[in-house]
Amino acid sequence: MGVFVLLPLLLPLSALPIARLAERHLHPRLATRLLSALAAVLALCSTVCLGLLVVVGTVQLPGHPLPDGWGDAWAEEEGPPTAPYEEAAGKGAVVALLAVAASWSTAARRHRRVRRRAEHALAGVPDGELAVLTDEAAYAYALPGARTSARDGVPGGRIVVSTAMLACLDASERAALVAHERAHLAGLHHRYLLAVRFAARANPLLLPLRSAVTYTTERWADEEAARVTGERRVVARAIGKAALVSRGAPTPVPASFAAPGPVPRRVAALLEPAPSAVSWPSVFTAVGLAAWAAAAGTLGSALSSANATVTLFLVLKTAGPL
Repeated sequence: MGVFVLLPLLLPLSALPIARLAERHLHPRLATRLLSALAAVLALCSTVCLGLLVVVGTVQLPGHPLPDGWGDAWAEEEGPPTAPYEEAAGKGAVVALLAVAASWSTAARRHRRVRRRAEHALAGVPDGELAVLTDEAAYAYALPGARTSARDGVPGGRIVVSTAMLACLDASERAALVAHERAHLAGLHHRYLLAVRFAARANPLLLPLRSAVTYTTERWADEEAARVTGERRVVARAIGKAALVSRGAPTPVPASFAAPGPVPRRVAALLEPAPSAVSWPSVFTAVGLAAWAAAAGTLGSALSSANATVTLFLVLKTAGPL
């Protein structure tokens, strides 16, 4: 397997330039999908890499589940090794893989807890897309749910807004708020956010992609709200006012209208013309070069993982019956 088993751990570095450039130069819808896909593939490959290192590095340790013959250093005095062996790398991979599993478990429990608390807050609130909660704290967020019907394919979920938030906005700004949160539901933004969250927990090198997707999903919803209302300045004004009065939802939520973060950048983007919805950036631009570099790095990571997996399979098959 050689270096191929280690490459997926480091190739996420190839995606770092596109994380920042995509925020500035790509349409937020394209940026969200591109960065989420890169993060998911790179995280999967690095996790596979850790798993392979665990198998390779612990084959001769007591209690290994594989047949004893695979743990022999040499099949014959002049024969090849029955399996690659590097105990230090294997022990380190075990620790890293356990850490990833624990981190994923923590994230999954936290996500379920947030969902339960958000749903509990809506107990007794009349059914409908818009749920208004009487609260002195100003907040608004989208709570995704199951699809409403297979007939129209419209995503379900509810838009939760506090009375304090509605009180600080005029009629046009309220329409912008609802359009923004509806865009979160329609675009299934919670899935992209979950994907990059788990990816970053699998490989810390992917943290910049998680931050970028958190921003681009908000920008995506901003642009959809501006398209629906036809008033970019109204959406910008609503975001600014909501950020000033918002103290956050009582519990963490998947997507919030006045989410903490680069609100001034969102407002500034809305005061400019709508971004071009190009399908792929030109290779002769900085963002194009970064995108192709990230794509090449992701492809290299996938090929390296596949090569290492196949190689280990063939070596172990030669060492003894599978």
